[in-house]
Amino acid sequence: MTPPDKDKNLIEERKQLVKEVLEAYPEKSRKKREKHLNVHEEGKADCGVKSNIKSVPGVMTARGCAYAGSKGVVWGPIKDMIHISHGPVGCGYWSWSGRRNYYVGTTGVDSFGTMHFTSDFQERDIVFGGDKKLTKLIEEIEVLFPLNRGISIQSECPIGLIGDDIEAVAKKASKTTGKPVVPLRCEGFRGVSQSLGHHIANDAIRDWIFPQFDKAKKDNKLTIEPGPYDVALIGDYNIGGDAWASRMLLEEMGLRVVAQWSGDGTLNELIQGPAAKLILIHCYRSMNYICRSLEESYGLPWMEFNFFGPTKIAESLREIAARFDDKIKANAEKVIAKYTPVMNKVLEKYRPRVEGNTVMLYVGGLRPRHVVPAFADLGITVLGTGYEFAHNDDYKRTTHYIDNATVIYDDVTAYEFEEFTKQLKPDLIASGIKEKYVFQKMGLPFRQMHSWDYSEPSNVGGNVQ
Repeated sequence: MTPPDKDKNLIEERKQLVKEVLEAYPEKSRKKREKHLNVHEEGKADCGVKSNIKSVPGVMTARGCAYAGSKGVVWGPIKDMIHISHGPVGCGYWSWSGRRNYYVGTTGVDSFGTMHFTSDFQERDIVFGGDKKLTKLIEEIEVLFPLNRGISIQSECPIGLIGDDIEAVAKKASKTTGKPVVPLRCEGFRGVSQSLGHHIANDAIRDWIFPQFDKAKKDNKLTIEPGPYDVALIGDYNIGGDAWASRMLLEEMGLRVVAQWSGDGTLNELIQGPAAKLILIHCYRSMNYICRSLEESYGLPWMEFNFFGPTKIAESLREIAARFDDKIKANAEKVIAKYTPVMNKVLEKYRPRVEGNTVMLYVGGLRPRHVVPAFADLGITVLGTGYEFAHNDDYKRTTHYIDNATVIYDDVTAYEFEEFTKQLKPDLIASGIKEKYVFQKMGLPFRQMHSWDYSEPSNVGGNVQ
């Protein structure tokens, strides 16, 4: 344990570092950015940074837009629906297979996650509107891919500017096809980041999908027979197959996953989400909105869990089991006992090679806090962490994970991130694809944390000079 005096000195030293980094900005920009940078002090209820505020103009930010939050995160991985990028081809092309949302199915038949559908706006569409083109596109989709279970319309920036009535098109198309057609006003210029896109997508599920559950329940036509151990796995996008691993553990302890949102998920799983007894949310930022809706409308309890690293996996399994009876509690202990030797072998192999190293994090969603204990399991210390699009409640949750004197940066700029790295000299950077090559050119090992890196292992060791 670090002596209190040394901790205090380290906090002051890093606060001075923050001030020095801010000196490069003009006064107006400096005043704005200083609210987003801080050094964590134990005992404080939050990290002391402002969040969910628009980025300073002119700086390089890693944030995405509302369209990215809706199409790229929440709706895109739903495999048996077709998701139309309504607007010019650029945004849709950029989002096409950008994340490794694995799914089981036959592409083009019952799964469409790796296909791209766009209304391909041209100048004439901007002038005359794209409603008719969108209607024709939906009609063609029904002919070419009749086994799709529904369609979502993901609006790009021009749609909000020219006023296409996508709601009217959706209602008409839904009557014609007999399938859900969900319009989403997720134009990229809305809000300050992709976070608003998550919220818009959640609200669309509430307004356009849950009524189908209500009707099915009323007509006694639910596709599942409710059971005492039913859970919905929410906010897990199966990037590289991680939702499959989570589901395996939950089912092995005797729970039944009746809905998986939205990695490897289906429209029917969206509909039957309210049938669960407990909502388990992994990515709090992207789907806490729908959890609150489920709680308010259906009385469903929900909880956040962390399946990163052996310590948090065991802790989360016990917390989940505590919501159920003794049978599930006993099963949870059996699962933990079964996999602990497996995890110990991994730690025995890798911890001696990386212990004592340091890392700096900068990611979206839940990972800036959830992976901190996983690094601790390996003996790696987190020097700094921050989010691209977090809200204040994310940073409050972060205080439960980080150590004293950890540098906190919200919506960090490219300049700030580089300067913090030069001064703190971490052995590893764990961030996103936009930052990857900058730090590799600096000679630093790097792990891509958004869609999980699929390259060879980094040679972790030694500080950057």
